Amino acid sequence: MAIANCCRNSATRALGSHRQSQTWAPHLDAVRVERVWSAGGVVRVAACTRELTVACPDCGRGSVRVHSRYSRTLADVAAGGRPVLVSLTVRRLFCDAPRCGRRTFAEQVKGLTVRYQRRSPLLQQLVEMAAVLLAGRGGARLLRILKTPLSRTSVLFHLMRMRLPSTVTPRVLGVDDFALYADVYGTLLVDADTRLPIELWAGRDAEQVAGWLRSHPGVQVVCRDGSLVYRQGITDGAPDAVQVSDRFHLWQGLSKRVSDIAAAHRGCLPAAVPEPEPTLPPPTDRSVTADTPARRHAKRLFEAVHAVSDSGRSLSAMARELGLNRRTVAKYARAACWQECVRRIPPRRSTSLDPYLEYLRQRWEEGEHTATVLHQEITAKGYAGHYQRVKMAIAPLRRGMPIATPRERPPSPRQVARWITTAPNRRGLHATEALRRLFDHCPELDRTHDLARQFAAMLDARDAALLPDWLEQLEASRLPALAGLAKALREDHAAVVQGITTPFNSGVNEGRITDLKLQKRIMAGRAGVPLLRQRVILMAHLRRRYP
Repeated sequence: MAIANCCRNSATRALGSHRQSQTWAPHLDAVRVERVWSAGGVVRVAACTRELTVACPDCGRGSVRVHSRYSRTLADVAAGGRPVLVSLTVRRLFCDAPRCGRRTFAEQVKGLTVRYQRRSPLLQQLVEMAAVLLAGRGGARLLRILKTPLSRTSVLFHLMRMRLPSTVTPRVLGVDDFALYADVYGTLLVDADTRLPIELWAGRDAEQVAGWLRSHPGVQVVCRDGSLVYRQGITDGAPDAVQVSDRFHLWQGLSKRVSDIAAAHRGCLPAAVPEPEPTLPPPTDRSVTADTPARRHAKRLFEAVHAVSDSGRSLSAMARELGLNRRTVAKYARAACWQECVRRIPPRRSTSLDPYLEYLRQRWEEGEHTATVLHQEITAKGYAGHYQRVKMAIAPLRRGMPIATPRERPPSPRQVARWITTAPNRRGLHATEALRRLFDHCPELDRTHDLARQFAAMLDARDAALLPDWLEQLEASRLPALAGLAKALREDHAAVVQGITTPFNSGVNEGRITDLKLQKRIMAGRAGVPLLRQRVILMAHLRRRYP
């Protein structure tokens, strides 16, 4: 008996705090609680509706004439860490309006009951929010902690049945594509004013974009990339809309061409590395001119490949005849001389010992030839490396040779392109000096740098007055990559001018696509387009509601 009283008192206290919650507060006047008890770790509440006038859902006329009563079992949010079940007795009432087609109707308690639903609105909202934020498995785990166990399929079911917000035709529309998987892409539409996603579908077809624009007239500005597909779709669906080619994509397209030019002039890139200072008398270049087995082998292969390359046969046929790999045949066929095919020793990378090499050389000349003593001395100066590295560094001195100093590697085409497209005031001293040496050696890269900085100045000033002259310079540069870019920009000239001069851009689209990819990864890439659409759109509105 004491245990029962204890459970009853605990359940009453839990319900007392529960009544102050958002679920019970609005409808305490419409519901009378008859009994509260605890059974099996569940707080159970027996209640019934009060004898109040209820309006017919069809005609709105009030009625108090009772047809019958029945009991509904509702799940509510947990109280005190225990699930709550409400057994609510409701009435079925007659509708006495002569012109109403409904004879009877069941009363609903606002904030507590919904037709055909066995959860309170607050609990249903909790389930839906968990589904939007965490999807299937994650949502099911969270709901299990909140004492509302649901399977992952049930969580997804509640997510898919949620209604999407009504679509309002935006004034400024952002259109961009995203990768679903491999080479399959999708299209995302974003309202640039409210920064909320509007629609999402699979594919990036011009007819899909045109159809959406026809069904939503009133779009004034459309921000997009340089895609011909989206350009055609916007022209067909909204011919009066102003198209804006995004500034980021314009700069990205130029950067790609700069990288292609740097790759085409790969042979000039070693000029960016300063000439090494001579140390001891230059050795006889026997390592280069010596007749080694590797050099003899490279010479034989070069002669064999070029002996059959004049016949006009394919690389695969020559490889089968010579018994070589196709890539080997291609390498020797492209080479102008056999010396290009000899494997060169890569430059030694810098190490933590490099700042102390001059000190080691000085101490060796002074007569200290013990590696242990030298290691102790440079350790006192701050060297934290191992003794063996010092021993290996002074090994050439024991043979009468100089210490091998690190040689700087030539920059890669991507690194050179990054230096060129970076503003001069943001470059480091090393990059500035490397570009100066490179431009002195390669006038094509120097010209590319000048053209890139001119376009950057137009973007910074938002002034497209110099664009026609700049396009003519691209065509006159005799660089195929820049000439192709000039042709593409001329075809989209009006949108390019809008992208340079107006503040409209696709930054909102890129942010939403980043968020979309995050949701894809959370669902392990197994989300179809309908599920992805539900989560992306609903989550954006949820964040707006609960910032």
